[in-house]
Amino acid sequence: MRITSSDRASRSTRSGRLRRTGSVALAGAALVLAGFGTAVHADAAASATSSKVTWTRACATPSKAGEMACKALRVTGGITAFQKAKADAEGVAPKAADAASPSGYGPSDLQSAYGLTAAAAAKGSGETIAIVDAYNDPNAESDLAAYRSYYGLPACTTTNGCFRKVGQTGSTTSLPSSDAGWSEEISLDLDMASAICPKCNITLVEAKSATMANLGTAVNEAVKLGAKFVSNSYGGSESSSDTTYDSSYFNHPGVAITVSAGDSGYGAEYPAASRYVTAVGGTALSKSTSTSRGWTESVWKTSSTEGTGSGCSAYDAKPTWQTDTGCAKRTIADVAAVADPATGVSVYDSYGVTAGWYTFGGTSAASPIIASVYALAGTPSSGSYPAKFPYNAAGTSALNDVTSGNNGSCTTTYLCTARSGYDGPTGWGTPEGVAAFTG
Repeated sequence: MRITSSDRASRSTRSGRLRRTGSVALAGAALVLAGFGTAVHADAAASATSSKVTWTRACATPSKAGEMACKALRVTGGITAFQKAKADAEGVAPKAADAASPSGYGPSDLQSAYGLTAAAAAKGSGETIAIVDAYNDPNAESDLAAYRSYYGLPACTTTNGCFRKVGQTGSTTSLPSSDAGWSEEISLDLDMASAICPKCNITLVEAKSATMANLGTAVNEAVKLGAKFVSNSYGGSESSSDTTYDSSYFNHPGVAITVSAGDSGYGAEYPAASRYVTAVGGTALSKSTSTSRGWTESVWKTSSTEGTGSGCSAYDAKPTWQTDTGCAKRTIADVAAVADPATGVSVYDSYGVTAGWYTFGGTSAASPIIASVYALAGTPSSGSYPAKFPYNAAGTSALNDVTSGNNGSCTTTYLCTARSGYDGPTGWGTPEGVAAFTG
């Protein structure tokens, strides 16, 4: 896969700021979509015309210390892997994405890719996944309903007690101002939690702004409200305040807290750098007829400045369960899941855009996926640090070891390049069932 990138102005958010845009040249691959029946052979796929995928960042890059940006990337043009595989399987020309129908992976695809089909059908009842984001999405519940209805998932509403939306102080009526970019992030997060754990309850906690202080307050509120699984799809530059943020917002034994590793290629971000969280890197995920798993993954990279984050924290101490020697302090990441926009996921969104279906990527997709895998695995034991759980399963069949690709250049190779065993961009790998996410 040859990848290029560019920056251009995109549609403005309510703040009037510009978003960053990237593009991917999507080469033919041996792809087939679950449910379309006909295998796409490598020789046929390779002869197809390559298609460029373009996308835009949902949120602006932070302008000052202590400010976070969401990690959602919305596809704006071209043919995704899902669309190309579907078209090849049906023997027709691929059609560019539009809002009328999904153009990315849906629940059955993601459950298949990560060995979760049986667990998703049987587990999750009584568990609550919290989604922490900034600003208000006024259409969150109705957009969630559209996604779940289309894919045949059980209803998750305020009325039936499955869905709850609150501000960072727990109020259901005093909510922050609305923001189109963060609403895209919220739709992505809610849909990924639904895709992986359809029987889980979902609590959306909306911080009043995108500062670490307000988002951290929202994390505390999520835990206070009883969530044992908290997803955070945002990040920003590290600072000397991070260790204080650790103790104030992220040190919650018995709670699985996941954080996106970042979308800017090699380099550490906070709060992924917190030693108390599971830092989630990103992959490119493709259907495969040549593996027993039926899927293949590599490190997601667009360029040296666009791709999954990884690296060494400058401030956070190394947790006791990390034993790699390339970082004196905390190493990012721990595990990974799909994040490449060219192999992105379907999301239903209506606030600030034409109501309908969009494809999203970014490690924003990966964080709620992993939080939901933790939820399928069951409530963590009191006093445990769930970030440690994948390390207990390291090197086993409970994780798919990602061994190809890189997210940039670095002196200590494994911190930016995939290899057998642990590496920075994908940690110990991606889920193969729930066993790696139990205590």
